[in-house]
Amino acid sequence: MHRITGVALFVGLIFMFCLFDLSLDGAEGFASAKAIMSDNFFAKLIAWGMLVSLSYHLFAGVKHLFQDMGRGEELESANQAAKFVLGATAVAALLAGVWVW
Repeated sequence: MHRITGVALFVGLIFMFCLFDLSLDGAEGFASAKAIMSDNFFAKLIAWGMLVSLSYHLFAGVKHLFQDMGRGEELESANQAAKFVLGATAVAALLAGVWVW
C-alpha cells in the first residue's frame, strides 16, 4: 500500500501541476482554476484522493522509519502499528473530505 500510494501521488501530481500552471496565468487563470476546484466533482475527488494518499504515505513512512530503528518489528507491535496507520488514515480521510467538500 505504501508503494501504491506513492505511485498515486506521482500520477496525481500531473493534475495538480496542470491546475497550478493554470492558476499562475494571471487573474483569469486563477479564477478558472478556482472554478474548476469549486464546481467540478472529479477535480475534488482527485484532490481528496491525493490528500488521502499523502496521509497514508506519510503515516506508513513514519512507521517504516521506526521499524528501521529497530522498534515495532515484532509481530504484535507491527500489527498494532499497521492498525494505527489505517486508523489515522481513516481520520485524515474524513477530515480531508470535510475540507475539500
